[in-house]
Amino acid sequence: MHQIRLNTPVPLEHLGFSISHSDHIMLMGSCFAENMGKRMQNLRFDVNVNPFGILYNPLSMAEALSRCLDNSEMGEESLVQYEGLWHSWLHHGIFSSVDKVECLNACNDAIHAANNFLKSCSVVILTFGSAWYYELSASGKVVANCHKLPAANFTKRIATVDEVVSMWKPLVERLKQSGIKVVYTVSPVRHQAYGAHGNQLGKAVLLLAIEHLVAEVGGVYFPAYEILVDELRDYRFYADDMAHPSPVAEQIIWQRFQDATMTQETILHCDEIEKENKRSAHRPIHKEII
Repeated sequence: MHQIRLNTPVPLEHLGFSISHSDHIMLMGSCFAENMGKRMQNLRFDVNVNPFGILYNPLSMAEALSRCLDNSEMGEESLVQYEGLWHSWLHHGIFSSVDKVECLNACNDAIHAANNFLKSCSVVILTFGSAWYYELSASGKVVANCHKLPAANFTKRIATVDEVVSMWKPLVERLKQSGIKVVYTVSPVRHQAYGAHGNQLGKAVLLLAIEHLVAEVGGVYFPAYEILVDELRDYRFYADDMAHPSPVAEQIIWQRFQDATMTQETILHCDEIEKENKRSAHRPIHKEII
């Protein structure tokens, strides 16, 4: 009898190298990268997660990685003050501060730490969120975060495939020359602010750019986007905002990532650490009977 299938599994082979707890791993990009990074931290991998905070567009990500590789400090010209806080145009709001010097120091300290980490790094995982980005209307400077300044200050654009490839090719070549393996992903998070069609346009640019990068300079692609959109393909696998993956979807994608990048020994070690973490998190109600 013909078996009825209720999904279309995304074929996934091992990516060609194995990640273990002896590796030093940098993750950079969207909130999906942040989630994956925290998961790896909890499982005791040696990771550096988003040294500039969460970044969505590939142009800002490229500038961030370039500064980390070059140990290039920021100056005050990269800061802006708005509603009592100093912000960096290159960073997420977690670096913002009421004190300008404190904001600048936090940004530069993170750059120095990332530069030092990259010296022994073995894997960089890049998660592109959307090809849409904003630039300052007055200067044309690409910003990583608008920090809730009035929309009149910015011009919205979408990067082309050629723009993304041209910015990332030299960076990936530098990583490869240092013996660092590169894993590309496209975030499965839906960017609803750009509309349904706009979101798909942004993802399409990223997918095409990664295809070119893999062919021209190397690296491997992990299909997180396709696993959620094509394989799971159901709103029960989304969070309440209907944009982010649900915890169940995140767990499924994580397990597929493990299968694609880790040996069975490493996966079993992760399972043991997860059990230890759950035991440690358990707090007895009646301590006096322990």
